[in-house]
Amino acid sequence: MKQRTLAIFLAVLALWFTAACGASAPTADSANNTQPRSGGTAQAPQEREDGAEDTNDTTVDQISTFALDVDTASYDYARRVIGEGRLPERDRVRPEEFVNSFRQDYREPDDDGFSVRMDGARMPGNGTALLRVGLRTRQAQAQERRPANLTFVVDVSGSMGEPGRLDLVREALHRLIGQLGPGDRISIVAFSDQAEVVLSMTPATERRELDAAVERLAVQASTNLEAGLTSGYQEAAKAFRPVATNRVILLSDGLANNGDTSWQGILDRVEEHAGRQITLLCVGVGRDYGDQLMEQLADNGDGAAVYVSSADDARKVFVEQLAANLDLRARDAKAQVVFNPATVESYHLIGYENRRIAAEDFRDDSKDGGEIGPGHTVTALYEVRLREGASGQLATATVRWQDPDTRDPGEVSGSIVRADLASSLWEKPSPRFQVDVVAAAFAEYLRTGRPTAGIETEQLAEHAGRLAASTEDPAVAELASLITRALSLR
Repeated sequence: MKQRTLAIFLAVLALWFTAACGASAPTADSANNTQPRSGGTAQAPQEREDGAEDTNDTTVDQISTFALDVDTASYDYARRVIGEGRLPERDRVRPEEFVNSFRQDYREPDDDGFSVRMDGARMPGNGTALLRVGLRTRQAQAQERRPANLTFVVDVSGSMGEPGRLDLVREALHRLIGQLGPGDRISIVAFSDQAEVVLSMTPATERRELDAAVERLAVQASTNLEAGLTSGYQEAAKAFRPVATNRVILLSDGLANNGDTSWQGILDRVEEHAGRQITLLCVGVGRDYGDQLMEQLADNGDGAAVYVSSADDARKVFVEQLAANLDLRARDAKAQVVFNPATVESYHLIGYENRRIAAEDFRDDSKDGGEIGPGHTVTALYEVRLREGASGQLATATVRWQDPDTRDPGEVSGSIVRADLASSLWEKPSPRFQVDVVAAAFAEYLRTGRPTAGIETEQLAEHAGRLAASTEDPAVAELASLITRALSLR
């Protein structure tokens, strides 16, 4: 591990040395470059059209660092509201969750760490390129999954009485109970204005008792999410098993209106229990959905956020993706991309605004990262401006994580050179790369109204339709339909 860390340090040092040498003689590009580049002082954030600061643009800092994120709630919520004939609120659109909702083409690693893939394509006529950083963990077979201690924290407040909320939660829980094995255990906590333990930790083999407890869930009063999570974590802590995956699963519309309603206040109440390797999965439901609360709880509570609006969504989360959503391959996983200033003039990370961390915190294992399950993929897209005439290495991406049991750190890296860039975005790269670009560009259109890397928004549905045929992927076909519908709603 020390040798690997030393190698990564030397690689970063080499990039900076190359930049210093390249800067000693002026080139046509550097002579015309009017961007300030003084002493690593970051440029002031630019204002986006939606009123938010865009802090992912930089022409000075050469290091981009962020916590990994496997949330998909933003895209699944957008699917629902566009299908209902309206556009999602701009602040609920997170491009990384759009991209991470689609199947990827990354190879599996041979061990329990990550594989790293970097690829990209040049954009015609404007000196920019799109780079993709792709990460993947090894998939787990059903028999390999460690036993699970699952504490369900179920919102039974008045707002959950609307169709598609508590009824969908019950159906999802019945589906999950049918998928669990003899080593798994379940407890259920319900909350409205107060929290109630409906069922203490019970073996998954007691399915009749578990199903009966699910059926007892009934709508009551207001939403004291703080009380529900506090009680849920207490139950999970009492039944904690070191050999198991210990997870609290919150099922709610996120519309807290009683007790402490802030994610920070709620997490402060459960911090002690959450620090005992008890992770969180937030499952959102409902047409009116407290997206920000659920997303921040997941991001800051060692967990992930998903959104379900149908029985098919519930099947995907609790059946098809069961192992990935319950088990862990990595804790506090972070990515760091070091750009070569001799070849890259500036970069823009698409999305991940609320997952950015300071560069110096990358190897500080006390700093929070993302929790990643088996078979998960994580994708980050960068729009970069290339230095005219420069060649050689563009960037190196490193992912760092901790073993879920021992907390031992691990690292692995990958890199890309300018010659690796495809000459055409829509002809040379893999179809999955192109799908990622379409998904990210669609998200940027929804939240800013601006095109990504010069891609005309009107072309996105056409590209998605073509890619749906080449990949034979129904999810990509649905993306094409969503883009067409969204353009008609503007």
